[in-house]
Amino acid sequence: MSSSLLARQGRHRQRYENEYRLVAGCIPYRFNKDSDDDTDDFELEVLMISSPNRDDLVFPKGGWENDETVYEAARREALEEAGVKGILDENPLGVWIFRSKSSQNSGSLEGSCKGYMYAMEVTEEYGSWAEEDLHRRRWLNVADAYRLCRYEWMQSALEEFVRVMGEAGKCQTTEDLFRPPALPVQDVLVDHQILSPSCLFNNSSTQRIDETYNKCFVLG
Repeated sequence: MSSSLLARQGRHRQRYENEYRLVAGCIPYRFNKDSDDDTDDFELEVLMISSPNRDDLVFPKGGWENDETVYEAARREALEEAGVKGILDENPLGVWIFRSKSSQNSGSLEGSCKGYMYAMEVTEEYGSWAEEDLHRRRWLNVADAYRLCRYEWMQSALEEFVRVMGEAGKCQTTEDLFRPPALPVQDVLVDHQILSPSCLFNNSSTQRIDETYNKCFVLG
């Protein structure tokens, strides 16, 4: 089965808030039964996508546009970049502020992104999708996902995801993040070509913001 959705291009509909480009993304997840496991246990897995010429992975995310809600933007990015649909938990994992790659050495707020991240339980996975030539996808357990995650702010989102899932009784605690790696890095990575513009986390100075959302980091 393939997705007929075409990926949006350009930034003419991009939302901004003051100096920040608004971004929406999600952590797609599923519960997978190990065929080699004789128990009835299901392992929590998350879906990540590749980027060019790198040995790490990211979660689907991209610009929030002015003709959609933040929830619609997060769902659209998951479908465009990873070829999946699902049930999005509209309670955000948090909001993170980070710099775009092109402006990471700048001292101003120009080029900074404000990213809203959500959890999405995957119900449909397409064999073909809009950006399959740009992004390859891989299901991983939480430990491998944390180890291979490119950005510190996405690792923070993953930690919050595990905390939320644990409180809901859907997985173990954050101990999952520190289990010995299940796969060598070379076995997890896949071939990839190019990636749309990405963002980098600036961790030179961070502080918590008292907002509606429970996670937010700002640039120092």
